[in-house]
Amino acid sequence: MSTVMEIESAITKLDKKEFWRLASWFDDIKNRTWDEQMKADSETGNLDFLFEEAEIERTQGKLRDWPSAE
Repeated sequence: MSTVMEIESAITKLDKKEFWRLASWFDDIKNRTWDEQMKADSETGNLDFLFEEAEIERTQGKLRDWPSAE
């Protein structure tokens, strides 16, 4: 299996248990990839602009509290 089309076709043939097992595995891979990208971006300074924007808003009195989960 080497193309996305072939993989998609195979996925549609999975039973529900195997489908959800694959979905869980895929979610784990996506989350790990996201974490690795965020760590790399943080280490290289690619996220510094967020801190700079927050500091500007703080000094201008524009920061708002994070919505509570209540």
